[in-house]
Amino acid sequence: MAMTTQRRTLLAKSGVLAGLILGAVFAAGPVLWMLSSSFKSNTEIFELPPRLLTNSFSFDAYAAILTNSETLRFFFNSYLVAGAVTILTLLVAIHAAYAFSRFEFRGKRVLNVVIISVQAVPPITLLIPYFGLVVGLGLYNTYPGLILTYMVFTLPYAIIMMTGYMNTLPRELDEAVRVDGAGSLTALWRVLVPISVPGIVSVGIYTFMIAWNEYLFALTLTRTTEMRTVPIGIQLLMGQHSYEWNQIMAMSILGSIPVLILFLVLQRFFITGLTAGAVKS
Repeated sequence: MAMTTQRRTLLAKSGVLAGLILGAVFAAGPVLWMLSSSFKSNTEIFELPPRLLTNSFSFDAYAAILTNSETLRFFFNSYLVAGAVTILTLLVAIHAAYAFSRFEFRGKRVLNVVIISVQAVPPITLLIPYFGLVVGLGLYNTYPGLILTYMVFTLPYAIIMMTGYMNTLPRELDEAVRVDGAGSLTALWRVLVPISVPGIVSVGIYTFMIAWNEYLFALTLTRTTEMRTVPIGIQLLMGQHSYEWNQIMAMSILGSIPVLILFLVLQRFFITGLTAGAVKS
């Protein structure tokens, strides 16, 4: 009986391990192929049978990307827009979450429903209305147009997550500060924000990822190459008669690096913030 139980446990662990390995291969395979292709020539990419490792290892695709002022402008635009969206989203979400977590006010339930409803709406259904709105406001092909549009989609999730995180913090912390004569904003920024770093980091990384990878609205709300972002820049490498596949792969790798670095550096806060924000005390 003991042997049977041991065998079942071993088989279960082996099955889980095999599943994890298959999942890792499935997830990492395309990334490894993209990385490998970025060091190949276009001709070698289409060789049969395909090879993961290349004999003619070359940085030509990366050199073409990093020495082209137009593609560097794409990276600058993405950094600027994603950074601004992240900072503004966090500022608004922190104050909104504090209000939802600590105060009762008229229309609170309605606002909660609106926030969740916006999160549930497919972005593509809002493309034409937002295009008309942005053009009407004179924000077409501008940074503010992109930033404000992205915030519409990042704010609902940010407010929901930050509210959930602040609900886990004892009310006595900010109440004690107010008893000493400080205002609500003082209690928020001097007490709650410093101990909410994990939640803020997790929301910030998610927001940056959304803004950095967004394609549809960046394509629709910009016109000139000076305003294009990295996802649009990758598409522009697909010419009418030929595709620069090695440069596409190289630019995709370079475009993935900022988010990867953010996650690796801040993953401890990211995981803690997600788990804490998902629980309401």
